[in-house]
Amino acid sequence: MTPSQLTRRRLLGAMALAGVVPHAFGNTSNTWPGKPVRLVSPYGPGGSNDTSARVLAEALSRKYGQQVVVENKPGAGTRVASETVAHAPADGYTLLWAAAPFAINTAAGLSQRFDIHKDFVAVGPRVLGPVFLIVNASSPVKTVADFVKMARQKPEGVTFASPGIGSGPHLTAELFAAQSGFKALNVHYRGDATAYTELLAGRVDATLTAITTALPFIQAGKLRVIAVAADARTPVYPDAPTFAEQGVPGVVGYGWFGVVAPAGTPPAIVQQINRDASQALADPQIHQKLLALGLQPSPGTSADFAGFIDGEVKKWGALIKARGIVLE
Repeated sequence: MTPSQLTRRRLLGAMALAGVVPHAFGNTSNTWPGKPVRLVSPYGPGGSNDTSARVLAEALSRKYGQQVVVENKPGAGTRVASETVAHAPADGYTLLWAAAPFAINTAAGLSQRFDIHKDFVAVGPRVLGPVFLIVNASSPVKTVADFVKMARQKPEGVTFASPGIGSGPHLTAELFAAQSGFKALNVHYRGDATAYTELLAGRVDATLTAITTALPFIQAGKLRVIAVAADARTPVYPDAPTFAEQGVPGVVGYGWFGVVAPAGTPPAIVQQINRDASQALADPQIHQKLLALGLQPSPGTSADFAGFIDGEVKKWGALIKARGIVLE
């Protein structure tokens, strides 16, 4: 036996005594991915969830030398996609680009054939879609205080255009109303574009939703931004002050997306995806692409993302119960 063979045998023996089996690493992140990965989007093509999923998938495909393929599975308020991933093999090859209803549906107690706490593991990172209080530029409302005063003078309720009942924008408007003591009426449309068309026509009082579609009208002086429902000002539109800055703390809500995987996915793969996706979102070009979509990358560990999801369930669950909101 040569000295090098002896050294190798001693090394392997020491690793065995330490409980380290070299070939075990071949079953986790060192050989993953060995085939294409599915990233399931709970919406149809073209929206911000789908587009941001494709931006991330393209970056990860380049890194891995394997295709990360976005698969659209819309339906049942995102539950079709969630169910698909919940029941997929826990091997890292099927992931969900989860969205806000992932937590909201659970908060509302909707019937679903999975448990987000038992059937999934949070991977992260996430991106936030800040929502903005926007009014028609002809409105006398220029501040949050102005809006609250106007809203309290409408006992029948102030109307908010939103992209849907139970959406992040709808619930954020309800949160604003609850915090400020006025009645909110949700008027939902198919998407932000229609909501802003109605606001421009003066058929609703305000929107509290994503800003991207509204930017041309804001720049043209036809719409006015009053506030952003975030903890701090956002690079998506830094000129918008927060609700807290204007004396109404606690109005924080947004759309969001993030990676989750089936429960039981090996921790090494979870950590690798979190690390690689975080690096992708930190790339300056990708960062700017997301900002242009009205999305703000929010780095963090898998544990951070799990805590965020739990917080969303608790916050919206309490609001839905207090306001008597019924989701289907």
